[in-house]
Amino acid sequence: MGLIARELEAQGVATVTLSSARSITQAVNPPRAVYLDYPLGQTAGRQGDLAEQKYVMAQALRALEEMTEPGTITDLGLEWSEDASWKDRVMQPKTTNSPDSGDDRLGRTPLPQYQFPEDEDAADQNCPSCVFLADGK
Repeated sequence: MGLIARELEAQGVATVTLSSARSITQAVNPPRAVYLDYPLGQTAGRQGDLAEQKYVMAQALRALEEMTEPGTITDLGLEWSEDASWKDRVMQPKTTNSPDSGDDRLGRTPLPQYQFPEDEDAADQNCPSCVFLADGK
């Protein structure tokens, strides 16, 4: 998102990104970012916690107004849990596709995969931005 934000800014559109991956955010150097030390997928606050989500959005809008130094990252200081032990589990999944892992993702293949047959039927095989799918690459 940071790369997209930089291009939008170059076109005159002010942006602020939400991030749960500080090192990646620093590497892509978005114009301005709001950081939560939360698991990926919870970047706008906890699922179902409307009050927290409103707070995150309000802080993001405030950052859009107040951040003047390009590349600034504001840490909201929110804590996912009382300790950081959740981080140990996030990056250490059990063996993929084992029955007890809870990971039901399909293994990687060189060919495109679709959720439903209708999705494959609707896919444009001549899509100019999907040329990398040709020949199973």
